[in-house]
Amino acid sequence: MKKYLETVKITSVHGIKGEVNAEAWCDSPSDLRRLKTLYSRGGEKKYTLERARAKSDTMAILKFAGIDSPEEAIKLRGMVLCADRDDLKLPEGSYFIQDLIGLECFSETGEPLGKITDVLETGANDVYEIDKGGKKFYVPAVPSVILKTDIQNGRMDILKMEGLFDED
Repeated sequence: MKKYLETVKITSVHGIKGEVNAEAWCDSPSDLRRLKTLYSRGGEKKYTLERARAKSDTMAILKFAGIDSPEEAIKLRGMVLCADRDDLKLPEGSYFIQDLIGLECFSETGEPLGKITDVLETGANDVYEIDKGGKKFYVPAVPSVILKTDIQNGRMDILKMEGLFDED
């Protein structure tokens, strides 16, 4: 599992005090208020978050310590910043999307079904996109279908319901 999880992408400067606009890659941009630090992708560089606020459902306005002008803020544009996994808490039975991507999927009988390539957030429930040899299948992420998720071993067991993996 990755220690640093991609959390935001800096898109532009916001105002004259060194703030930036950022795409929030978390459930809600307001979740960023709980973080004190963001990191470069490998964790080499650390950015102390002074404040964060939601701008829309997917965007946030961030202010980092030591970035106090538009000239300094513009240097961050295009950067993807990460949160340390240890700074984030998930409810029981929830997973980070980044941990689900790449899981090998199997039926309840052990038949290989493919690999998760994307997680679509639909509102009612997430949907896992599974690629099996270039063919895409879509599986609802609900307890009656997802039998077991084993992030440590890179495996997910799925109830292969009739019609779910039809290749026609």
